[in-house]
Amino acid sequence: MENIIGIFWNYILTLWNIIIGYIIPGVLLLAPLIIVHELGHLILAKLSGVRVLKFSVGFGPKIFSKKIGETEYALSWIPFGGYVKPLGEAPDEEVPEEDKPFSLNHQTLPKRFSVLAAGSVFNILFAVLLFAVLYMSGIEILTPVIGKVHDDTPALKAGIIEGDIIIAVNGSNITLWDELVASVEGSEGKELILHIKRGDETIVTSLKPKPVLDSDILRGTYQTYRIGISPSEDAFVTKRYNPASALWMGLSKTVEAVKVTYLGMAMMIRSPVENKEHLGGPIRIVEIAGDFASVGIKSFLFLMAMISVNLGVLNLLPIPVLDGGHIFFLCVEAMKGSPLSWKKMEVAQMVGLALLLSLMVFVSYNDIMRYVPN
Repeated sequence: MENIIGIFWNYILTLWNIIIGYIIPGVLLLAPLIIVHELGHLILAKLSGVRVLKFSVGFGPKIFSKKIGETEYALSWIPFGGYVKPLGEAPDEEVPEEDKPFSLNHQTLPKRFSVLAAGSVFNILFAVLLFAVLYMSGIEILTPVIGKVHDDTPALKAGIIEGDIIIAVNGSNITLWDELVASVEGSEGKELILHIKRGDETIVTSLKPKPVLDSDILRGTYQTYRIGISPSEDAFVTKRYNPASALWMGLSKTVEAVKVTYLGMAMMIRSPVENKEHLGGPIRIVEIAGDFASVGIKSFLFLMAMISVNLGVLNLLPIPVLDGGHIFFLCVEAMKGSPLSWKKMEVAQMVGLALLLSLMVFVSYNDIMRYVPN
């Protein structure tokens, strides 16, 4: 009997730890992004004169709902999604003559485009804001303290050792590791004069960076220059930015994240099997949310910003069912001068839904297989 109670108690504790450590952080991660996305649609719909019948965060049975004016606002049990239901959303929806001025499908192309694109735009702007907040609150940046000197490298031959602090390159003072990297990569292999602080003394030495091939998702394979050192992971400073600089840095970081998202999708399309480990569904998102939350609020907000960018970009893909699919239909309408027939759009929607369901099954299977022993 005691063994049964012990097993049951361990089961309860495990379930509790999963809820506290992963499910709640997952919901806290996704809920704001869903709300921001749907608020984009809601606000632009109302600004465009479209009557919004329902605004829901989540799917399935309602937890709570309240009608304010012409719109019902609802919170539902399944947190992985949400929707805005405007009047006249479907092309075959019958709308009384007196209500047509408030129907989505009876608005001009620019207005319909703005309503459809608003969700993704709001997600991307939300990422800019989150990144800006992180830059204002302060980010940890590595300093030019040497953590390791690699074998058979210019740094080793120049006498650089672990613990050295590089304080100047070619007479220009540096205080951050990124400044050192930029100086080395921009040298084009020409000799560099380094001023190094070692204990209480300053040493001057020179070396020539070695050309190497490197690669990343933004630049692919490219030639750069290295001197054969790694930073000390314990040597960093906290740098805070003023609001204007933080906003600019947030915008730059968001643009970079958009590029990485598109390049990542291109990589998945070219080699889906080889890169399947990079795909994750709800289980993986919840797991990552818990891991980032355990590190700290800044890591959690960084993850939220990155997923907000992903959500914004993915929703603009020209796949029926997604916002981008509806925008694609609008582009076709603009080119041919009349809307696509409802039958063609319905077929396209079914194909798009099948593709999305197939992807969901694939990523969910991928998630589950991560926990299955080999």
